[in-house]
Parts: sequence; C-alpha cells; structure tokens
Amino acid sequence: MTQESSYEAIRYEVQDGVLTMTLNRPERLNAFNGQMAAEMMEAFDRADGDDNIRAIIVTGEGRGFCAGADLSSGGDTFARSNEDLEAYRDGGGVLSLRIYALRKPIIAAINGPAVGVGITMTLPMDVRLASTEARMGFVFVRRGMVPEACSSYFLPRLVGMGRASEWTLTGRVFPASEALEAGLVNRVLPPEDLLPAARELASEIVANASPVSVTLTRHMLWKALDAESPMAAHRVESKGIYTRGRSADAREGVVSFLEKRPAEFPLKVSADLPSYFPWWEDEKF
Repeated sequence: MTQESSYEAIRYEVQDGVLTMTLNRPERLNAFNGQMAAEMMEAFDRADGDDNIRAIIVTGEGRGFCAGADLSSGGDTFARSNEDLEAYRDGGGVLSLRIYALRKPIIAAINGPAVGVGITMTLPMDVRLASTEARMGFVFVRRGMVPEACSSYFLPRLVGMGRASEWTLTGRVFPASEALEAGLVNRVLPPEDLLPAARELASEIVANASPVSVTLTRHMLWKALDAESPMAAHRVESKGIYTRGRSADAREGVVSFLEKRPAEFPLKVSADLPSYFPWWEDEKF
C-alpha cells in the first residue's frame, strides 16, 4: 500500500514501511529554498511520529539531486538584513540538526549533481548511495561564502581533515568515484540501479530489525563520535544491553531465530524507548 502526501517542493511517499522523500523542483535541479526547507522539516517531524515508517530515503526528481541554494535572487541571495548576528541561525544547519536528531534511519540516494547544501544536507544521513551521474561539490569559497549545514563538523568526521580541507578550500566539483574512494558515499551505482539499491537496503532494515534497537543504535554511533574515551560508549552500551535484554523485542529476536522464522518485534519507537533515552543533553543555540 502506498501513502502519498501533498507538498510542493518535495514529494512524500510511503510504501512498505519506507518513506521516499523526493526533492521536487526539477526545473531548477531541485535548488534549495525556504519552502523546501520548511517542507522537509515538517516531513521529518511527521516521519518521526509515525511508527509505520521504519526507514527514510531522500532523492531528487529529474537529473539532479540538489543544485544547492536557489540563486535566483542574484547577488543578494545570501544577504541577511535587520537580523541580530548572535541570534541568526543558518537554515541549512537547522535542517542538518533535524536530520541528526531523527529516530529513523535515513539513506541518501544521490541521483545527480549535489553541491552546496545539496551535499551538506546528506552528511548527517546514515548511508549515502550515489549514481555514476552524481557530482558533488562543497563550493562555498567559490561563492564568497563558508561551509554551512554543520558540515565543518560532519565532513571531517566522515572523510578526515585532509580530504575535507581539500574539497572545501578549493570548492571544486568532483565525481562520485572520488566520493567513494574517500568514504563519503558507500556505493556508486548505475542510474537505473540507484533507487532499487536504496529500497533494498531500507527494506532489509524494515524486514529484519527492531525499530527501537535501530533508533538506539543510530544515536549510539553518532554520539560516540564525540565521546572522550571508550568508557563513555561502554556506559551507554551497558544500559542498552541491560534494558534491551529484558525487553519483549529481545525475547522475540531470540525465539524467532531458534524457530527459524522472521521476527515480529512488538515494541514501538513512539512509546517504548528506554527511560535513559536520550542520554545526552541537547546543546542550546
């Protein structure tokens, strides 16, 4: 069964537990604007609140993934007026932080050019797959700007400081093969295989994984990037093993394995996350 919702700058389609969010401004290579940002934020809120959605795919309509910020305003595109410097918040950063906070796993299917915010929005996603037609670029210095969308945090953690510096200081656009070699994307596929591969990966999560365990694991991995020592991870993992080990999901996971049948995990993200979640304090802006 397919569930569709009405937006303008994106498409929101749910089928078999997977939300496919399609950036939908193909006439402008899905360039990012305020409407797209607002619709994506609302869509992620909806997805997090819907237990029927077990995984998310983000892709682009037409031949582009996202060409970056919409530059139709010309030279004043990035100008901000009458806003307090200390209070102003980068819109791409607000979106990246929302993706980072998701309780559902998220896969980027980068089908074409992804530059500026078009690539930085994918950095807090869990898996990035790219088409052979994809091109990426952290082009900010070539527009007289600086990295945004929390990319100065995420990018070095994904590919290392050397590669992050090379890409952001030159602002050059590079092919998917270079992104694969650097570890920015997990796989590069022919265009016709990209969405099927993303759906296969999402479907594997839906069919086999406990939703609560997936949420916990996603945040354990991301938060461990800032841990001061392995002990911090050990503390969180110990709580997870204790609470999950006593759960109906763990019982079902073991019994279904012994009975050689697919597991039917009963617990839901909306109601059954353990009491220690979240174990971190969100930093205020």
